[in-house]
Amino acid sequence: MAENSKRTPVPVVCALIEHKGRVLLAQRPHHKHPGGKWEFPGGKVETGEQPGAALIREIQEELGCTITLGHELPHNIHAYEQTTIEMIPFVARLGAEIAALRPTEHIALAWARPDELLAYDLAPADIPVVAVYLDTHAS
Repeated sequence: MAENSKRTPVPVVCALIEHKGRVLLAQRPHHKHPGGKWEFPGGKVETGEQPGAALIREIQEELGCTITLGHELPHNIHAYEQTTIEMIPFVARLGAEIAALRPTEHIALAWARPDELLAYDLAPADIPVVAVYLDTHAS
């Protein structure tokens, strides 16, 4: 068994924020792992915090806006070299206009059609999230 697979997964939430048929992606800074990759915005769940509350907090911190949570998607476990995470994705909608978005943790934002998501250089833990999202949101 690999060393990183023995670790207790760190719970991490992410939002697939939908707006006008597109989904928000955020690009990680190059100095953070995995640098330059695209991801769904979110972050770590703090001890004692519910995943939905953590996601609302993280989006406020990272993008300066509010969201309305929709449904939770199936979780997935991903082992990076230094840590193992349990990805907890939610579908969400903006609680404010796009103009209100102010990225503080990312170097770029992009609105992609669902069929374009896999064309981005995604962080490895986000790839299974796209697959589940596409399966559950097929037209």
